[in-house]
Amino acid sequence: MITLKTEDQLDLMRQAGHIVADVLRFLRERVRPGADTYSLDEEAYAHVVKCGARPAFKGYRVPGIKRAFPGTLCISINEEVVHGIPDRRRFLEEGDIVSFDMGVEYRGYYGDAACTYGVGKVSDKRRLLMENALESLHRAVSVVRDGATVGDIGHAVESFLVPKGYGLVRSYAGHGIGRKLHEAPQVPNFGRPGSGITLKSGMTVAIEPMVMTGREEVVTGEDGWTVLTADRSDAAHFEHTVLVCQSGSEILTPWES
Repeated sequence: MITLKTEDQLDLMRQAGHIVADVLRFLRERVRPGADTYSLDEEAYAHVVKCGARPAFKGYRVPGIKRAFPGTLCISINEEVVHGIPDRRRFLEEGDIVSFDMGVEYRGYYGDAACTYGVGKVSDKRRLLMENALESLHRAVSVVRDGATVGDIGHAVESFLVPKGYGLVRSYAGHGIGRKLHEAPQVPNFGRPGSGITLKSGMTVAIEPMVMTGREEVVTGEDGWTVLTADRSDAAHFEHTVLVCQSGSEILTPWES
């Protein structure tokens, strides 16, 4: 069921979103060669708890996967698209790109966002992947307003990236968000203008392009969680939680500021 949020509910979602944004900005300063992903996750957890919030992903269960997700963050490196598990034995290396995806629950409401950072000096190909993936998110957010459709969002992503030769992850999508981490509607990163569910003022959605330099096929790793590009090409992931407004939108996870 799709819900329209009251102003009091939106205030809680803004607070949740700002906690997420604070962590993602904090991580930007911690990304360096030699950093291990487990320590980054521990630092994120400490900040979330200090703010009186709860990590949304930690302990999250999906039917068919025996192990609950163990981290505060999904940390995905290079060919890993999403859902990478923090590991004290996994170190960032010069030239890597690393995607952080995180959500928090604050007083019953959720915020969710993701971004991809370069580790040290990255190749031009990886830099362009990140720049174009982020631009696709900006273009998707720019079409959000009362009366637009989910298809408009997907088309904004697809029509920008595919002509540039990038692949899109089509088996995972953005989503509604509010009292639950994942609510209706689904928000795919592809679509036709004017198609799908019509957006209404007061709706909140998470928009999250997942982009790859190779073929549009993904596989799940042996841990049951980590999603990788099938051809081991690089991937980037950017996400904002967005409020639909009468004449535009409001980003509730302002990690870019």
